[in-house]
Amino acid sequence: MHTTTQAAAATTGALPLAEASQPGRLLSLDVFRGFTVAAMLLVNNPGDWGHIYAPLEHAHWNGCTPTDLIFPFFLFIVGVSIAYALGTARQDTSRHPQLLLRVLKRAAILFGLGLLMALEPRFDFAHVRVLGVLQRIALVFLVCGVVFVKTDWRTQVWLLVAALVGYNILMQVVPVPGGGAANLEPATNLGAWLDRTVLGEDHLWSQSKTWDPEGLLGTLPAVGTGLLGLLAGQWLRRKAVPVAERIAWLFVLSAAAVVLGLIWNGWFPINKSLWTSSFVLYVGGLAGATLAALYWLCDIQGYRGWWSRFAVVYGVNAITVFFLSGVVARWLGMWQVPNGTGGTTSAHQWLYQRFFVPYLSPLNASLAAAIVCVLIWYGVLWVMYKRRIIIKV
Repeated sequence: MHTTTQAAAATTGALPLAEASQPGRLLSLDVFRGFTVAAMLLVNNPGDWGHIYAPLEHAHWNGCTPTDLIFPFFLFIVGVSIAYALGTARQDTSRHPQLLLRVLKRAAILFGLGLLMALEPRFDFAHVRVLGVLQRIALVFLVCGVVFVKTDWRTQVWLLVAALVGYNILMQVVPVPGGGAANLEPATNLGAWLDRTVLGEDHLWSQSKTWDPEGLLGTLPAVGTGLLGLLAGQWLRRKAVPVAERIAWLFVLSAAAVVLGLIWNGWFPINKSLWTSSFVLYVGGLAGATLAALYWLCDIQGYRGWWSRFAVVYGVNAITVFFLSGVVARWLGMWQVPNGTGGTTSAHQWLYQRFFVPYLSPLNASLAAAIVCVLIWYGVLWVMYKRRIIIKV
């Protein structure tokens, strides 16, 4: 992980706003990524986890809320980014070993950062959660990167179909060893059994200990989300096809994916925690339609303003702000300060009780704290943006 300046950014995918429409560059992708990571910060940092507006919570199990769109949108963006970052170099087969090494290196760094987030500040290796958000991003990036370098789009379509159908069969047909028939319940499904068997309960999500929403088996359909982005990115790069046709077909295919996801929901329910095949198609279709709309607005029509600048500031340092915000939030939750009554409370609670709770209703106070968090990090990223400081992974 290192910093780069404006000159280096021009070749690595992090451009100032004024230059974002250069050939081979998608301003819309930076905007999409920026809004996605800002939304991730919003839902991850409420003032009070007991008071959250319903759209800012995950679905309890089956179903899909706006919050459930955020992570798969990011994985979809990962796929699109691979197509743009490696698309030209992939044509030279002599560079394939170099590209594969580059993919492996970045995946290893992302996975390492995820483990570091899980370990700090106590570094309790005996109970560290092995998998997580950054780890899943790393695995999806690794598989999609290798697939992109070594296969064509037709093979990628077949791999996508195989991943989604195969996952459906595994989850709904294969019996759970020692647990009876196949099922889709949180702690007793095949994926939960695999996580407990391979990783052990001490290395799973701390809020469950029996299953992990970023588990091993669920990574298979998550790769499918990345493949959808990979295919969308390759389609948008086809300069031989008129731009209006590219956008129209992306909308059409995205709508078809949403419909197929809703149909599949009838027997394999839309579920983010399981990352079901219906969820992949439904959310992937919404992501494709969003990208198509932003591509038309930002890259074709040239619409720009405060909203796109806000998103780009977040988008060029997306992984950086996700990592740092997670570390800071954890430290604020552990740092104890006097509460004025002879005891102590966490710095997070002290700030929340002092500056938000007295002035707003519980729900609005919690939301306001999350919004302030997003704005504070925007200020940090704006300074980095103005100084052309871009931390690449």
